[in-house]
Amino acid sequence: MGKFKLSVLLSALSIIFTPQLLLAAGGAIEGEVEKQPLNMHAIIMFFVFVLATLGITWWAARKNKTKEDFYAAGGGIKPWQNGTAIAGDFMSAATFLGITGALFAFGYDATLLAVGVMASWPVILFLIAERLRNLGSYTFVDVVSFRLDKKPIRTLSAIGSLSVVLFYLIAQMVGAGKLIQLLFGMEYVYAVILVSFLMIMYVSFGGMLATTWVQLIKAILLLAGGTYIAFAVLTHFDFSLSAIFQSAIDTHPRGKALMEPGVWMDNPVSIISLGLTMMFGIMGLPHILMRFFTVRNAKDARKSVFYATSIMGYFYILIVIIGFGAITFVMNNPAYHTPDGKLIGGGNMVALHLTHIVGGDLVLGFMSAVAFATILAVVAGLTLAGAATVAHDLYAKTFKDGQTVSNTEEIRVSRISTFVLGAISVVLGIAFENQNIAFVASLAMAIAASVNFPILILAMYWKGLTTRGAVWGGVIGLVSSVVLMILGPGVWVGVMGFDEAIFPHAYPTFYSMPLAFIMIWLFSVTDKSARAEQEKALFDVQLVRSETGIGASGAAEH
Repeated sequence: MGKFKLSVLLSALSIIFTPQLLLAAGGAIEGEVEKQPLNMHAIIMFFVFVLATLGITWWAARKNKTKEDFYAAGGGIKPWQNGTAIAGDFMSAATFLGITGALFAFGYDATLLAVGVMASWPVILFLIAERLRNLGSYTFVDVVSFRLDKKPIRTLSAIGSLSVVLFYLIAQMVGAGKLIQLLFGMEYVYAVILVSFLMIMYVSFGGMLATTWVQLIKAILLLAGGTYIAFAVLTHFDFSLSAIFQSAIDTHPRGKALMEPGVWMDNPVSIISLGLTMMFGIMGLPHILMRFFTVRNAKDARKSVFYATSIMGYFYILIVIIGFGAITFVMNNPAYHTPDGKLIGGGNMVALHLTHIVGGDLVLGFMSAVAFATILAVVAGLTLAGAATVAHDLYAKTFKDGQTVSNTEEIRVSRISTFVLGAISVVLGIAFENQNIAFVASLAMAIAASVNFPILILAMYWKGLTTRGAVWGGVIGLVSSVVLMILGPGVWVGVMGFDEAIFPHAYPTFYSMPLAFIMIWLFSVTDKSARAEQEKALFDVQLVRSETGIGASGAAEH
């Protein structure tokens, strides 16, 4: 059983990295990690990946001449590359392990996790991608401040973006530190410092170009591993999906109920809130929105979404095959159960158990290394988004408003911001080592859905939006999402230890997002100031630019 110890702990760690999996996993990082025997396959592949990505960073650093290169790779990323990198942000180890584990345990109900993510991309394709690319240059804050009073709206949007980035970063850093601790037996503090060092190297020297290629390579590796496992399952069942499902029904203790709704979630509010968090939270994630500025034009932005959607659609098909196939291979296999009948590592271990069954130690080591590659890719994207927010949105466009900031100065501030974010991530990673941090990642998604998304979509499509409405509605969305999350079961019960949560739902989005929209509308329609009338008049100028792309290259400087 010793050969599985590393993978067991990897699964327990990885599951928290994607916030939409909180309900499925219920897991978190708590307590000390027991050092395990070294997994040499994983260690070798880890070193290969790190050396390759550092080489990419060195190559990218030579191409970073301007802030356009640093933030957006000079707009030279091809649509297929950008789409693959976008998909790489969602095809995480947590998705691979968490959704597979949910399918293994709950069957049909768990498909909500995949559907919620996929549902967002058609909306991004038709409503966001083109206008976002035409109206901005580096960050989505460029868009929301196009016709509004720039200082307050940039400040609020930057606070929302940094909140999302930091909450995500905490979860990623703790998980990455634990992985390094497990792989090498390194002390946790030094493991977190090592991860932070790699993150700073990728971002401060390689910028968006290096970050893109790290994400792209990681996506390809995860796709390759997932394809191999799914193909092995299909081969066993003569490539018959109906045979896979029937075998799962025959093997699983739930029987036919496995393929029926209501096994996992039977509360409509919780189901809708989960769906809203996933669907609209994605549309407010700064490191995802930032990727639409890395291509040449709006057409390429749409193509990027098409490629990302296609890749993720394929990946989720693989997940369904792996999840239901694992029931047959793992459910009653004594080699993967403790003496008292419990699955080693819990339900989130099934993907790696199946990996070992069909691929042996080599493929298991490969997938363990890919788990770390996934974390590094996401951390790099988050850090770059945070650095761009500080240097471009706050420093250059808010604090230095009306003054010319050179490329060299802004890039220097970005690199300083990267080092500061790296230092903060180390401190927070150490502080949260033994805490339940699943709620932190969930809060990031809820904030994105309750602050960034409402302001962004209304800024692009509603003429009546005013600065007062955006600021007050955004503040209320931010406060309500944070407060309801604290009062919910994730924090009130899971962290603070109370017997019963004041707010009964794990996700606050069902309430906080509509509240933000209502408050934005209310404070906007009641704003009769001269400034508000000017903002409404500028909507026509914004509309022309968003639809035609005329003047798009200078949108951020407007």
